[in-house]
Amino acid sequence: MGDVLAGLHAAWEFESDSVLIRYERGLRTPKLFQALGTRRVPFEAIAGVTLTPGRRGTVVLRIEPRPGADPLMEAAAGQLKENCDPYRLVLPAERETLAEYYADELCDRLTESGPADHHLVAAPAAPLRFKAYDGRASFDGSAVSFRWFWTGASSAKWKAGDQRFPVGELTGVEWRSPEVFEGHLRLLLPDGGEAPPQPDQDPAAVIFGLGYGPVHESLPFAAAVLAAVRTSEPVPAVAAVPRRDPADIAERIRHLGELHQAGLVTDEEFSSKKAELLAEL
Repeated sequence: MGDVLAGLHAAWEFESDSVLIRYERGLRTPKLFQALGTRRVPFEAIAGVTLTPGRRGTVVLRIEPRPGADPLMEAAAGQLKENCDPYRLVLPAERETLAEYYADELCDRLTESGPADHHLVAAPAAPLRFKAYDGRASFDGSAVSFRWFWTGASSAKWKAGDQRFPVGELTGVEWRSPEVFEGHLRLLLPDGGEAPPQPDQDPAAVIFGLGYGPVHESLPFAAAVLAAVRTSEPVPAVAAVPRRDPADIAERIRHLGELHQAGLVTDEEFSSKKAELLAEL
């Protein structure tokens, strides 16, 4: 096709096998669009195209992505507001005939339908980071890290310490928009049979709040992690090493010290055995 259709906040360039969406940068452009910049949507990722009346003398041309084709929309799980939908192109009503022409042309090129078995639209590129209410989240492409803030993190998270999760250890991502009550980002781990704790108590989650974890930062982050999880190789399971009772370890070290003072254990033996006992904590 090779043509460009420019609308409000974005322009669609129709290529031989895809639609290249270029988002504008400006004060009135949704911040999510500015964060996305440019997205290439292959025809095989598209289930259909619709053209509907819009508000205030406009029409809306919309691509309907196949379920599972776009990690951004999979992570969003229907929570995006209409004006932040990256697949909507708003046009003046007088361009309805032109929009209808492109909709028909695009529909004629679609051959796939139903859920996609893998992501077909590229996720935002790492590294990515954002500031939540209780910590800072960062993703380097291979692992997600949470660093807690003393002003917001719960005691449960402080006790657990800062966290790092290789994507191979994750099964998915749960994103709840910061624009609703109890918004958060939770990393999903293999099911251990127990219900996960509340996000504010879960070391695998960060919570949002007013001004924290905005959509244009936390949603691309979630999409990038989700895409990495889908393409990663699971980390081989390692048998857990049982931890000993700290009181028992302390008692054994005390007894070892008595043997050392009595000359029954050398300095080298004392240091070596003490290190072994401490490693069991």
